[in-house]
This record gives sequence, C-alpha cells and structure tokens, in this order.
Amino acid sequence: MRALKFAGAAIAAVIVIIALVAVVGIPSSFLTSTITDRVERETGYKLTINGGAKIGLWPKVNLTLSDVVLQDPRGRDVNNRFAASSVEAEMTLSSLWSGRPDITDLAIVKPVINLPLQRERTRDHNPPAKSSASDGGGITIRHVSVSGGTVVFANVRDRIESRIETLNADATIGDDRKIVVTGDAHAGDKPLKFEIRATAPQAPLERQSVPAEFSIDAPGLLPAAIKANAEARLNGTVVMFNGVSGTLGDGGFTGWASVDFASNKPLVKLDLDFQHIAIAMPPGQAGSTQPLGTNTWSNASVDLAGLNYVDAQARISAAELVIGDGRFTQAAIDASIDSGVLKGRFANLGAYEGTADGDVTIDARATNPTYALRLDLAGARALPVLKSLAEFDKLDGKMQAKIALTSQGSSERAIVGNLAGTAFVVFQDGKILGLNVAQMIRNLTTSTLSGWQESQELSTDLSQLSASFKVDKGQAVTTDLNLIGPLVKMTGVGTIDLNTRQIGFRVEPQLVMTTEGQGRTGNPVGLGIPVMVEGPWVSPRIYPEMQGILDNPQAAYAKLKEMGKGLFGANGLGLSQGLNGLTNLLNGVQGGAQPGSSGQGGGAGQSNPLGGQLGDTIGNLLQQGLSTLNQSNASRPSRDLSPLSSKHPTLPQNDLR
Repeated sequence: MRALKFAGAAIAAVIVIIALVAVVGIPSSFLTSTITDRVERETGYKLTINGGAKIGLWPKVNLTLSDVVLQDPRGRDVNNRFAASSVEAEMTLSSLWSGRPDITDLAIVKPVINLPLQRERTRDHNPPAKSSASDGGGITIRHVSVSGGTVVFANVRDRIESRIETLNADATIGDDRKIVVTGDAHAGDKPLKFEIRATAPQAPLERQSVPAEFSIDAPGLLPAAIKANAEARLNGTVVMFNGVSGTLGDGGFTGWASVDFASNKPLVKLDLDFQHIAIAMPPGQAGSTQPLGTNTWSNASVDLAGLNYVDAQARISAAELVIGDGRFTQAAIDASIDSGVLKGRFANLGAYEGTADGDVTIDARATNPTYALRLDLAGARALPVLKSLAEFDKLDGKMQAKIALTSQGSSERAIVGNLAGTAFVVFQDGKILGLNVAQMIRNLTTSTLSGWQESQELSTDLSQLSASFKVDKGQAVTTDLNLIGPLVKMTGVGTIDLNTRQIGFRVEPQLVMTTEGQGRTGNPVGLGIPVMVEGPWVSPRIYPEMQGILDNPQAAYAKLKEMGKGLFGANGLGLSQGLNGLTNLLNGVQGGAQPGSSGQGGGAGQSNPLGGQLGDTIGNLLQQGLSTLNQSNASRPSRDLSPLSSKHPTLPQNDLR
C-alpha cells in the first residue's frame, strides 16, 4: 500500500511539473553546451547561442534557440556564415523517448547566410568533418519554414556585395520522401519566385540519382520563366544534373550541367540546346526617341564584377536567338569564364539571310573592364541589321562587313568613347530608301538642305556602297567612301563621331543627266563643287562647299565645262560665253565683290548665255555656296576635314573572301 501511495505521489508530482513546464517553459541553458558540442563535432563549424535555449512541453515538445550564430573557425573574409534571430523546433514527446526525434516543424526566423566570393580557385584541403551517422542521427524533419531571410554574397577586399533579401521559403517532406519547396525573394528590386519538387532516396545520398523538377520565375534576371526536369546526383564535391529537359518561356531545351564545389570558388559546366531564346532589351534602349544630335549613351555603370567570382565552361546552341529586334538562326556559342575573363566564340551564325563569324572577349579583372570584338558578316540583308543595331532604316541590300574593335570603360558612354580599331563595310544590289540622292544634290542649287529630305515614295537604286574606317576614341574616319548607282556616283571622305552621333563628310557627287544609266551615252559628270554633310547623323545640314572652287578657279572652270558637255552635249551651245562670264564672276569674288552682285554681273548684257538649265544650275550653286561661305562660324558646324584628305593615308580594303 505504501508503495502504491508513493507511486501515486510521484505521478502527481510529475503531472504538476509537466503542467508548470507547459505553461511557463523551462530555462535550459544547460542544453546549449551539449548542442554546440554536437554541432561542432559533426560539421566542423562553431555554434554560438547568444540568446539561450528554452524548452516547452505543451502541447508538443518545443525547443527555441535565440540569436544563433554559426561560424567557420578557418574563415578570414566572412566569419559568420549563418545567423538567425531564432530557430524553433517542434517535435513529439514519444519520438524523444525513443531517441529518434521526429521534428514536425522547424521554423527559422530572419536568417542571414554569408557566402564569400573568391577571385582564385583554391582547393579546400580541410573540409568540415562529416557525421559518422549515415542516416542523419535518426532525426526526421517533416516541415521547414524560413521567413525574412537574407543571402549575402561578398568580397570584403574588393568591397563587393550583392544580396538576396526578403527570402521566404516553405519545405515539406512527406512519408514517401517526396520533397516540395516553394518560396520567393528579391534580388535588388527584382522579384524572384521558385518551386522545387524532388524525391529523396534512402540514405546515403552519395552517388544516388534524385529525380527533380524545378521552376524559376525572375523577371529582369532571366529572359523568361524556366521549368525543367533533371536527374540530380552528388558525386563527391560535384553536383551533376543529367537528362535536363524543360522550357524557357515558350521554347524547349535539353542538355546537362554540373557544379563543382571542390574549392572556395565554384566551377560551372553546362551544355544546353534551346529551340528558342528571346532576350528583350532594357527599357529605354530600343525604340526610344531622343533629341537630334544629343549624346544618348548612358552614364549608368555596367557591373561586370561578378565575372571574377565564378568560373564556367558553357556551350549554348539555339535554333533561333532573338536579342531585342535582332534575329539569328542556328546559333552555337562556346563561352568560358576564367579568373574574370569572359571569352565567347560563334561560327556560321545565321544572321539576316547571311552568316556571321566572330569572337568577343571581356576582361573584368580591373576597375575599367576591357573589350575586344571581331566580326565577319557575309551576305546579310542590310535593312534589318542596321535597324536593329543602329535604328537606321534608310539602306537595304546585301551587306558584307569586317569589324575589329577594342574598348574599355564601365558605362555605355565610356565604352563608345574609347572605341578603337578598323571596319570595312560593303552594300551591294540594293537601294537607299526614302531618299533620291540625285534629286537631293540638284536641290542644292536653290537652298541649303536641312536633313535627308526623306519621303516614302523616293529611293535611290544602289549598285555598291563601300567604305573602310579607322576608329580611334569613338571617331570613325574614312578616306574612301564610294557610292555607285545607275543615276548617281559619289566619292568622299569624312568622320562619324559615334560618341556624339554626329557626322562630317566632304563628298564629290557625280550625276547621270539621262535615264539611260552609267556606261551609256550619259556618263556621270561632276557638279564641280564639293558638297558638305555635317551635323546629327539623323538630320545633317547639306550645302555646297565653295572654298574649293575659290582656291582653284581653273580646275572649277574645267569641271563646269565638262558638266556643260554632260548637260548639252559636246558642242555646248552658249557654253563659251557662259564660262567667260563665270571667269568674270570668280575674278569678282576674289576681288572682294559681293556674291549676289557677282552672280548677276556674270551674265550682264546677255540673255541666259549658258543655255537655260546649265546657267540656272551654275548661278544657283555659286550663290548658294558663296552665301554659305560667308556665314559666321556660329551659324553652321565647322569641321576641319583637311587631315582626312591629306594627312590620313587611304586604308587598305580588306579581303572579303
């Protein structure tokens, strides 16, 4: 009987204690040392519980650890690998009695994970110790939730830091070992959503395939949402993804990938074949309207520092590749990233009914990255190429180009302003759209032209347009511009300022005065007066340049005589008298006479002595050119093109075979 009374009293005492514990919990600082010792023994990391531990027994056993910090004793740049405001585990009492804890819910509040970024790959010869228990110590976890998490990627020495913030995740592990993970976060101001479904194998995990499917939606970070299936396998320090198949947006892809964590810097390898890849241009870079002649290149920093902290080997192929308005077919790109240097190469890329071969190198090791581009383009259609790359829609035909450029800078404006190299471009068997060059040149006899005088109904047939350029500090200089068409021929020299989007050209136009075309009775003849094209390349100012005719009147005399033959035949009715008047006019100009009075005096006492159209043409050209010559420098752009015609040697034309 006494024994029964004692047993009853003991049970009552236990019930009272349990009731009290269930209400107020038990301060359990004595548990922290046991927990920290176990963690360090099995992982090699040091666990610190700054806020202490607390146990509750009702309605389930509840363990709460506050202000938890996990440190790497060997870490130099980033010491605190993991920290959390609190970690709370809920489990059944029966599982505790059995020695195999069954955690029904594990909640991690405001965790911060620090991942160090390293420039050089160094193999880790002292990896953290592994647990001797192959089954995870008999612990079962059924549900994990993460709220308000942050992942920090940082290199303290380089002062580089990138964050994934407001990370919320929920993971459920079923009795059939099926795992479902969902979550969302923000990378900067860009949202990120993800979902992972997998089936965990029986322990041990090493070398076992894990069927998995995942989806990632990250507008602004990825060109489209990704959904894929793969067989994941852990082989030592390498995570392999075999049999990858899925969709990127509305296009499918297949291939494989792997990530090697053998060192403190991951090595990524992948080989993916896409049906379709579409990459949209950032807002404001395509289709935007800018003030004429303004510098529209952005000063915003181009951040390429991330190339220093991951090494990669990749082969990407696609049946169709769309970048902004650019469309390419049968793309095959081999790329590598090694110690901050990105190298990419493409061959036989289908580009606008032609082919493209080339390579690009980006060296991001220094503060100012450097760039190198080599491009060979053959048989491409010019209109879509120029429209997508430069928003220029006035030229069509077959296009060939050889481009070799280098630059450096950390913004668009700096990159364009530092461009250097060579370029050679040829357009054949096409037309200049919206422009009638012959008519535009003839219109110079009445007024200075502002802009290209475009009209949808006009065009100029083009047999060939070619030019070679030498590029230095964003200035593309040519000394061999050559245009040949059925009714027009033109040569010239000039400069294209890529940085400010301005042009300055001095051209020598020759017009065919009949519709029979070149090589027939109407061979092209020169105007006798050079034409200047200056200003914003979208709307330049076009006017006759009179300085040349004043410097060498005899040559101009011969030019205009030849022009008279072209207009009126070899006899040139009234030509002799008209040219005598022109001589008097030039002498009057050189003697200081006013342009208007000189032009009138040249024909004084005669009734249209130059024979109608020729007289009108010459007189108008002279008056228009002299008027332009006498304008102040402030009224028109001034560009010294003498270096282009005398100091710069003619660039050799590249072999386009």
